[in-house]
Amino acid sequence: MNFKIEDLVFDERGLIPAIVQDAVTHQVLVLAYMNSASLQRTIATGETWFWSRSRQELWHKGETSGHTQQVVDLHIDCDGDAIVITVKRQGPACHTGKDSCFHNRLEYQSAGAPIAEGAARFDGALDDLYTLLAGRYRERPQGSYTTQLFDEGIDKILAKVDEESQETIVAGKSETNQRLIEETSDLLYHLLVLLVQRGVTLAEVRAELARRRSAKK
Repeated sequence: MNFKIEDLVFDERGLIPAIVQDAVTHQVLVLAYMNSASLQRTIATGETWFWSRSRQELWHKGETSGHTQQVVDLHIDCDGDAIVITVKRQGPACHTGKDSCFHNRLEYQSAGAPIAEGAARFDGALDDLYTLLAGRYRERPQGSYTTQLFDEGIDKILAKVDEESQETIVAGKSETNQRLIEETSDLLYHLLVLLVQRGVTLAEVRAELARRRSAKK
């Protein structure tokens, strides 16, 4: 937080857009607006405060729901007219009960060609599962198998990845396609558990894949 409030560029209403991002998963949670007063309260309390454009008043995120957001860091963009706030959150960020307000996927076409629908859905399913697992890591609900894995620690998780890898190999060599699908799903689940445990995001994995693709070109 190496900037001063007077460095910021507020719009004609005295507001500045604030993008809230999960500090663990790097998922974008919400786009809200701040004025000088709400930003000062955010810095003073260590929890997010915003300006409600509909109610025309300050609001403390989680004041009624308990789903507060503890501030980890604040950054402004190069023009000083937008803020990114990384947070550790308690519960969902969206009033609908979803982890993020950005839970609807846009259907679109790129360069005149339809997007690879199956790939997009698979990618979205991985994102959804990763978000769910990250929630389990934070909240540790009792009776959850995922909670049990996180509680038992990295050695148990690695053992499960090894076990599921072996079972996937067996299925790929001598079992039905359905068994291969099932074992691959088990392996992917445990790999995502491993990523969450180590604090590695899917965005980082995608960036490495993109780097390799660019290097080959």
